Parts: sequence; structure tokens; C-alpha cells
Amino acid sequence: MPKTFSDSERAYIKKRLMEEAQICLAQFGMRKTTVDELVKRVNIPKGTFYLFYSSKELLFFDVFCTLHDELQSTLLLWIDELKDNVNVETVTELIFRLYKQVDATFLYSFIASGDLELLVRKLPPDVAAAHAKEDDFHMEQLLSLLPGVQTEGNIKIFSAVLRAIFCTMLHKREIGEDVFYETIRVMLRGAVLQLFEEGTL
Repeated sequence: MPKTFSDSERAYIKKRLMEEAQICLAQFGMRKTTVDELVKRVNIPKGTFYLFYSSKELLFFDVFCTLHDELQSTLLLWIDELKDNVNVETVTELIFRLYKQVDATFLYSFIASGDLELLVRKLPPDVAAAHAKEDDFHMEQLLSLLPGVQTEGNIKIFSAVLRAIFCTMLHKREIGEDVFYETIRVMLRGAVLQLFEEGTL
């Protein structure tokens, strides 16, 4: 009979699994990290792992979504703090700051190694679809904070544009490391400018 855990024990084990999964993603990548390695690091039996996640991929997706949500919440907070100073330049700079913050996390190596693409392919379709829907909801929140921006028809497009720009971190060398960040700023400004000036992308 499976062991039962209190709410605090469950929260602690899940927290530790996510912490170690993030460390392993940064050090070894998803392919080389096994469930055996994770349970050894957290000091739990292998069976306990499966009480929390049916696969290592779902754990890694949970880690990815948590970081993704934290970054989006940070951006929403920054925009809210602008108050009456919301314009093309200030919004561009905030998204650019977020881009540089992402570049300093495990996400770069996670994307560059192909692990994110592999992870998405291995996810159950309903899990991936639910995440995309949630992503659009966060984008709707973000756009609602921008005065004068029409959200109708823009949510999915602007969300996709930001994802596309963030994926350019995979091509830093091809773009040119000496001009890379300035290039990103120009791309971001173009997308934000269209939102403000035309109300559409």
C-alpha cells in the first residue's frame, strides 16, 4: 500500500523535486537526467516519485512552467509599476530586461540543447494545449495594462511574436554577439510600436 503524506510533506517533496530537476537541467540536460538520479538527490524511494509525477518529462514541464509564470508575473508587475509612464519606449525596455533575465537562467541551455522541443513532443496533447491557453490568458492581462492597445485579435499573435523573439537566443552567434542585444531591442521595439500605433500586429 502506497505511503500517505501530509500536505506539508507533499509540498516539501514537490519543492525538492523541482529544485533538483532545475539543477539537473542546468548541469546535465533533460536527456541525461534520470528518475533514479532525481530520487537519489531528493532522498526518496522511486515509487514516491511516481506519486507526484507519472514521468520525468512532466516534472521538467512543471519546472519550466513555474519559471515561465514567474517571469510573466514579473513583467506584469513591472508594467503595473509604470503607472502613467506606459509608452513604446518604457514597455520595450521592460520586455528587453525580461529577455536578458531569461538569458541568464537554465532556459537558454534547455532550448539550445533541443530539450524543450523534445519535452513538448513527449507531453500529452491536453497538457500542451492547456499551457498555450494559459499563456494567452497572461498575454491578455499584459495587454490590458497598456492604454490605447486593442486586445482583440492581438493576444495570440503578440504572444507568438514574443516567443519567436525569445527563440532568437539560440542564434546569438549567427546574429553576431557584438550586436545581439541591440538587435533584440530593435525587434522588440518594432512589435511594441505596432501594438501602440496601429492597435494590431
